[in-house]
Amino acid sequence: MSREQGAARRPAEPVSPSQDAMPADLTGRAARFAADWAPTAARMLLGLVLGWFGYHELVQPALWTGYVPLLSAASSVAVILVLAHGWLLLVLAVALAAGIAVRAAAAVAVLLLLEIVISLAVTGGLSDLTVRDVGVLGLAICLIGSTRQRLVLSR
Repeated sequence: MSREQGAARRPAEPVSPSQDAMPADLTGRAARFAADWAPTAARMLLGLVLGWFGYHELVQPALWTGYVPLLSAASSVAVILVLAHGWLLLVLAVALAAGIAVRAAAAVAVLLLLEIVISLAVTGGLSDLTVRDVGVLGLAICLIGSTRQRLVLSR
């Protein structure tokens, strides 16, 4: 028997099935993890954005009165509207972060963000602020349709 024939008869080293399946299994696990936790991450991040802007509207409303359409930036009515807007943003942020009525809070956030996007588009045209807020609006719209959430107090 020649050397080549002996090499041909020798069985190949067994490959562990887990080695071949590992990349697909890891990808599947990562996809399941993302599917399970992405709505929660989106909810927390939207809550962070709303909370950030709500806080700043409450602390320094005069900086935001220029965004109130049809009113003078120096108007006391504009300051009151900015304060009310800031409180609403903060309440929505807390509801989203705490997982309280997530889809309802996201629906109210959509209406509020739609108001912001329209106001920015009317007063300033297409700008980086408008485009950013369209993205945040899209995030809120996605949360309305999300039926599976983790870390929620109520649905």
